[in-house]
Amino acid sequence: MSPRRTMATFTAAILAGAALAGCAESQRDDESGGGNGDDGTFVFGAAGAPEMFDPFYATDGETFRVTRQIFEGLVGIKPGTAEIVPELATDWEPNDDGTEWTFNLRDDVKFQDGTDFNAEAVCANFERMFDQNEAGQTAGEYWGYVMGSFKSDAANSLYQGCEAADDYQAVISISGPTSGFPTMLSLASLSMQSPTAMEEGDANGIAAEGEGFSFPDYADNPVGTGPFTFGDYDEANGTITLKRNDDYYGDKAGVSELVFRVIPDESTRRQELEAGSINGYDLPNPVDWAGLESDGNDVEIRDAFNILYLGFNLDGNNPELKDPKVRQALYHALNRDQLVQTQLPEGATVATQFMPDTVSGYNTDLEPYAYDPEEAKRLLSEAGAEGMELTFAYPTEVSRPYMPDPEKIYEALRTDLEAVGVKVNVKTASWNGGYLDNVTAGRYDAYILGWTGDYDSPFNFIGTFFGNLKENDFGTKGMPWGKQLADDLKSADAIVDEDERAAAFEKVNQQIMEDYLPGLPISHSPPALVVGPGVEGVEPSPLTAEEFDSVTVEGGQ
Repeated sequence: MSPRRTMATFTAAILAGAALAGCAESQRDDESGGGNGDDGTFVFGAAGAPEMFDPFYATDGETFRVTRQIFEGLVGIKPGTAEIVPELATDWEPNDDGTEWTFNLRDDVKFQDGTDFNAEAVCANFERMFDQNEAGQTAGEYWGYVMGSFKSDAANSLYQGCEAADDYQAVISISGPTSGFPTMLSLASLSMQSPTAMEEGDANGIAAEGEGFSFPDYADNPVGTGPFTFGDYDEANGTITLKRNDDYYGDKAGVSELVFRVIPDESTRRQELEAGSINGYDLPNPVDWAGLESDGNDVEIRDAFNILYLGFNLDGNNPELKDPKVRQALYHALNRDQLVQTQLPEGATVATQFMPDTVSGYNTDLEPYAYDPEEAKRLLSEAGAEGMELTFAYPTEVSRPYMPDPEKIYEALRTDLEAVGVKVNVKTASWNGGYLDNVTAGRYDAYILGWTGDYDSPFNFIGTFFGNLKENDFGTKGMPWGKQLADDLKSADAIVDEDERAAAFEKVNQQIMEDYLPGLPISHSPPALVVGPGVEGVEPSPLTAEEFDSVTVEGGQ
C-alpha cells in the first residue's frame, strides 16, 4: 500500500455496496479460483524487501504483498476489483444510529497454529491494536489513520470497544457514524491474527530504536488464517518462502510454495524472468511491455488508481516554500507532459489534483498547470526567490506503481527546476532504509512520493495527505489555512448523501489546487505486473493487492 506517514483522522466515502447490511455469504470459497494442486512453486520477483511480517505495524506495499497471503480480515476485496466482500465475517449489520456493528463470523476457521477463530479472537485483535505503547502508536499508522487515536486517547478514537455477543458474533462499537466503516476493515493492517501467537511472541513489545523501531519476536513469526503460512525469510539472499496452508477452510492454494525474491532492479527482474528463475514480477518497465508479450509472457495492466506527486515540507527550514507564488512557480517549471510521455507507461495522464478521475469527488473543472518556464521565473522573481535552494530527494532500491523508475523521474523534474534557476541539492536513501522515515521527519524540502488508493474513497486520497493537521508529510500545521483544510475534509466526510458529499470534495479539491497548493500532483499511471508462460490465475488488482492462492504453474517450477 502505501508510503509511511502518521495520520490521526478516520476514513470516508464508502465503496459501492460496502455497508451492505446483511451481506451475502462469504465469496472466498466460490471466487478464489484456487486449485488443489499437489506440487509446484510460484516465484515472484519483489521490488523491495519487507519491513517485517506483522501487518499491523506495516506501512509499505512490499510488506503487505507478503502478509496479504498469510492473513485475512473480517471483510475483504473481491479479486480484480475494488469491491468489498465478506471474508472472515459472513455478514454485518449496524444499529439504528450506526454506532454498533454486529459481525456474524464463519464457524469453520482456525488460525494456522490451531487457535480457534471466533468472536473472542476478533475482540482480542481489536483490543491489541487499540492498546499500544508510544512506539506502537507511531508504528501503527493505519490504525491511527482510520480510527483517530489509541487507548491512551480513547475519547478521540472512532473505535470504542468490542464484545463477543456469541461464539461467532462480535459487536464493534464506534463513536459515531462514518461512511468509512466497515470499509476500513479491508485494510491489510487490520487483518485478524492469532491471539495465542501474539501473546507468546509479545506482539506489542515494539520499541523505538534510533530513527526506527525494534520489533518483537512475533513480527518474524506471523500467524493468520489465510491460504499460505509463513515459512522463512532468508534476509541475506532476499528470499521469503510461504507454504500452502493445507488446513485452510476454503479452496487450497494452487501451488505448494509461494516464494518472493527481492530484486530491487527492474532490469534484473526481467533477466530473471527470461532465465526462468522467477515466474513473475511487479512493475515491468513500460518500454518493455511489448517485448515481454512477444516473448510469450503475459503483461497484466491494472487500472490507474494512484497519484505521483512532488511533496513539500511546508513547516520546515525553507521559508521560501511557504510563499504560494514560489510553489506555483515550481509547478509551472515542470514539463509534466514530456515526463508522462517519456517516463511513464501508455495510458498515464497528467494530474490536475491529488486523486484519479475514477474517485467520487474528482473535480472535472480543474485544468493542469501549464508548463511555462518564463512564468515560473517571473513568479520566483516576484517572490524574491531567484536562485533559491531546494533540498530535493528521491528513493532508491524500489519501483512503485506511480513511479516505475524513481531516479529517471527525479532527474526529469530536477532538470526542469534547474532550468528556471533553482539550485537543487540532491538527497537520496533506500525506500525502507531511511527514505520514508526522512520524509515523515521533514528532513527534505521536497521529495517525490505517491499513493495507491487503499479503496475507492476521496478521503483515502486527500484525507490521507491533509486530513491530520498535527502530523502529515506536507507540514500543513504551520500554514494559516492548514486547520481550515483539515476541518473541511472532516466536514465532507460526515455528509451522508453521496451526491452532496461528492460536491463537497470537489470544492475541497478546487481549494487545494487553486488556493493552497501544498504539493504538486504530477501524474497517474496504469501499473502492470508480468507472469511467464504456464502461469495461470493471476487477478490484477487496481489496488495492487493481488492474492496468489489462485495461481497455478504449469509443470510445477
